[in-house]
Amino acid sequence: MLIVQKYGGSSVADPARMENVARRVLSARLGGHDVVVVVSARGNTTDRLLDEAQKTNPGAAKREVDMLLATGEQCSCALLAMMIQGMGHSALSLNAYQAGITATSAHMSARIKSIDAHRIKAELDSNQIVIVAGFQGVNRRGDVATLGRGGSDTTAVALAAVLHADICEIYTDVEGVYSADPRIVTTAVKLPEISYFEMLELASLGANVLAKRSVGLAKKYGVRLVVKSSMKDCEGTVVKEEAKMEGIYISGVAVDKDIVRVSISGVKDEPGVWFKVFSIMNRDNIAIDFIQQVRHDDGTKDITFTVAKDEVEGAITALNGSTHRLGFNSVSHCGGIAKLSVVSTGMATNPGVPSMMFEALFDAGINIDSISTSEIRASVLIDTAEADRAANLVHEKFRNGKYIMG
Repeated sequence: MLIVQKYGGSSVADPARMENVARRVLSARLGGHDVVVVVSARGNTTDRLLDEAQKTNPGAAKREVDMLLATGEQCSCALLAMMIQGMGHSALSLNAYQAGITATSAHMSARIKSIDAHRIKAELDSNQIVIVAGFQGVNRRGDVATLGRGGSDTTAVALAAVLHADICEIYTDVEGVYSADPRIVTTAVKLPEISYFEMLELASLGANVLAKRSVGLAKKYGVRLVVKSSMKDCEGTVVKEEAKMEGIYISGVAVDKDIVRVSISGVKDEPGVWFKVFSIMNRDNIAIDFIQQVRHDDGTKDITFTVAKDEVEGAITALNGSTHRLGFNSVSHCGGIAKLSVVSTGMATNPGVPSMMFEALFDAGINIDSISTSEIRASVLIDTAEADRAANLVHEKFRNGKYIMG
């Protein structure tokens, strides 16, 4: 049996936690399994390195930032290999080049193109525990390119797919996937299993357990995922093609506070405008949501949409660089909003699900700014200051109505 294990930064943050990870890895190896481990940078290393880069040169080339950031994961995997070796077992650390991970050239937001797993397979055949630096690949020029938010999750799932691993275990600081963030919603319950589709929605809506790109890859290649705690020995949550949760209508309530509204004013009200906006954002891999437009009598319209907070600068720059294509008067952005979402596979056939959500907010006097729905989720924009209270109230509404397990 081949197991791919991924450990996040909090799991390897200090020597004691690193030793705990080493013992977990060895437990799997001594159980007769081949093990490939993917690790993130320790603790807040990535944030610290980004801060150092900003202080050194706020306008530094992204290539150099990637060279700096990649050292965090390489440090983690080398230290873990040393610790396992110190326990009397064979382990080998590999960076992205050594592991054969080829990526696109988009520094700080690269995507994995292919993986040549010959070296990894050869080391496994030699009874090595293989430890791979997550969050990074090598582009066609031989330069390091990091994979963006959740990159180590993506590395682990991609390796599991290429190696045809029996399972991919994602270890984190929570015990699995919950019906809501347990740090915000005190009555959140752990789900025994969840479908790829539901998990992808939750990941896209602000749930921070798994990166959405990793879930998309797992679904595409049929990688069986398990989200588990690196701190406790307990059952986690299985992410798979179909989850049989009879009687459960709500998979989760998610809150995303890291969003910003972008507004474009004075756009000509003519065909092709939305195509131009989407093409500009797509060029820079910027996802947009909550799209709205307001028409004016003078033949123009205002366009608004939301983007992730860490992508707003890129969005504004891209739009300002395309005034000749869009012909707008101005572009601006504002924060102070949060996205509250409910995910339910039964929403298409049960209109009572979004209705209960809206009722909970109405009863609490929480104003809804905008609404967006699909067959599997209902999302609203509300004031950030109300986000945590709203999440608890909506979750409790569904829990009392027996729409959530527990």
